[in-house]
Amino acid sequence: MLKTRTGGFPIGFRRGWSDWQKDLPGALEWAASQGMSVIDLGRDGDESAKVAREAGFSVGSVDLAEWQGLLSPDGGKRRAAVQRNAEYVEACAVHGAHNHFLVMLPEDPARPRSENFGYMVESLNELSTFLEKHSSRLVIEGWPGPGALCCTPEGYRACFEQCPSASIGVNYDPSHLVRMGIDAIRFVEEFKDRVYHVHGKDTELVQEALYEFGTEQPATFANAHGFGSHHWRYTIPGHGCIRWARAFQVLADNGYRGAVSIELEDESFNGSEAGEKQGLVLGAAFLSGC
Repeated sequence: MLKTRTGGFPIGFRRGWSDWQKDLPGALEWAASQGMSVIDLGRDGDESAKVAREAGFSVGSVDLAEWQGLLSPDGGKRRAAVQRNAEYVEACAVHGAHNHFLVMLPEDPARPRSENFGYMVESLNELSTFLEKHSSRLVIEGWPGPGALCCTPEGYRACFEQCPSASIGVNYDPSHLVRMGIDAIRFVEEFKDRVYHVHGKDTELVQEALYEFGTEQPATFANAHGFGSHHWRYTIPGHGCIRWARAFQVLADNGYRGAVSIELEDESFNGSEAGEKQGLVLGAAFLSGC
């Protein structure tokens, strides 16, 4: 079974959207043949987690059922989202799926961020009671999508101050931090107590393009990278600039016992079954040496 050299964390991948990955039993059979033992699943975790567990896999995370409703300005929608998620958490726990992945995307990103933050805090504090009851946790990823909260140290720190339950945690995906210019190692050092899951995805910073285009405006004539922009792109682990061994050491020293799941978003590999499988194999092999 593939594990990281530092910390001995089992390695797997986040299930993607391509046709071969839609066949979950087939994808799991292939992954097992490559030494992987962890799978991250989508919003069907209440059903697919059972399939994964029966195939001998542990579930790194499942996508939480309802995201944006938690940050709705409509109190009724927020309460309904909390209730739907509470039921989903209970159903997933039966099959051993306890980490619930989400991005804090507001229903209305045009509203002031501080207002949407207040809606988020209210919902998370209500949901935490159900998470604790079922020994489950949120793993919040900092993808900086439209109006997204909890992407930067400022956002995560404020969230944990106002949502003190240990059931609210981090999905550590350093690729997003690097993209935003945030020190990914300093981040994991600060928030190591709340890291409950890790995504294996890297980021390449293209220095020539950084000179050519900067960071504030899109290029006028050049095309952006797939899974990226003009001066950066997401890659498989090892093709970017993240110090994986150091990040794993911080987590290992803090007692992290979770997994590392590769999230394949790389223009060099996505787009064909053969390419995606190659990207996952290469990324897993690199992580096993870190």
